[in-house]
Amino acid sequence: MEQKKHEPLIRLAKRENMATWQTWAIRIGSIFLALFLGGFVIGATGVNPFKAYSTIVSGSLGRATAIRQTVKIAVPLLGCALAIAPCFKMRFWNIGAEGQITAGAIAATYFALFWAGQMPAPLLLLTMAVAGALAGGIWGLIPAFFKARWNTNETLFTLMMNYIVIGIVRWLQGGPWEGQKGTQIIPQFAPDACLPRVLGIHCGWIIVLVMVVLMHLYMTYSKHGYEIAVIGDSLNTARYAGMNVGRVMMRTMFLSGAISGMVGFILVSGANGTLNDGVAGGVGFTAITVAWLSQLNAFGMIAISALLAILQKGAQTLQTTLAVPTSISDIITGILLFCMLGCEFFINFRLIFRGRKAKKAVHETPADSDDSPVEEATK
Repeated sequence: MEQKKHEPLIRLAKRENMATWQTWAIRIGSIFLALFLGGFVIGATGVNPFKAYSTIVSGSLGRATAIRQTVKIAVPLLGCALAIAPCFKMRFWNIGAEGQITAGAIAATYFALFWAGQMPAPLLLLTMAVAGALAGGIWGLIPAFFKARWNTNETLFTLMMNYIVIGIVRWLQGGPWEGQKGTQIIPQFAPDACLPRVLGIHCGWIIVLVMVVLMHLYMTYSKHGYEIAVIGDSLNTARYAGMNVGRVMMRTMFLSGAISGMVGFILVSGANGTLNDGVAGGVGFTAITVAWLSQLNAFGMIAISALLAILQKGAQTLQTTLAVPTSISDIITGILLFCMLGCEFFINFRLIFRGRKAKKAVHETPADSDDSPVEEATK
């Protein structure tokens, strides 16, 4: 009786073997719930929610020019999500993709400014891409080395490195690479240093789609991908199997930084045509959401990146067409992300209320207890 008295009102239990159709029903339901809640926010501004949502869709997908702009937004999101996926699979929390993108952009910009016209355009672009990947990889390797050598906190380390590299760009803008004196603006790239267009969009979208396939193969079928998965599941198991955990961490972070550096190259040579201190534009942080929502699945990241790009591009049309403030669009996006992330909780856990028969929880693993399911059921 005493044990019953102190039983919590609500307990969490780990779900096991949920049917695939149920998981997708929850995910789809969360999207509709987000749209429903977002409708109230839009309605509070005096705008018809159905008209607002149709404007978002038509503004991002209704015309060829709108589709091109949407794809340009989705490309860096997808590329950066691919970059951080292997780190997160390994439980190495890389929050420094913004800095790694910027480091790659700096390296690519150097060759664009000082080597344009001195080598053929294809060779120049290849050199810029390689330089961007190497710079991003080295920037990502630094926190991995400290983690492997002295077990530093990678979250804080990678986050702080973002601000260092942004400071370097600001120094370059107002110093060695400044175009016209006093403007603090780096000159636009020569045409030879800009990515060619395919279907009206810079060919960075092709590069990123190729990386999707390569990342899927790397994570699913390669030995390195297997090592990443083992380390993410259990460090002790990885060490017992003879894996050099520190080396795998550094190798994975170099790869993550290199892909982020490639995204930086794509941004400066494809989307922007120059370098500025906001080149990453928050992509490195938004990509974390993309990676988690896709369950670190490379092909799933395509859909999530496209959805966020549609919302972002459609929000711009919503502001110009219906005079809805940009902040409202940000709230709608936040509600959508909250619902989509929150649904994963109900996919992985169930709530057990006080007084519920214990036999119903026999096959569930409590989330807040180290006891076995059978032991929990007998309490």
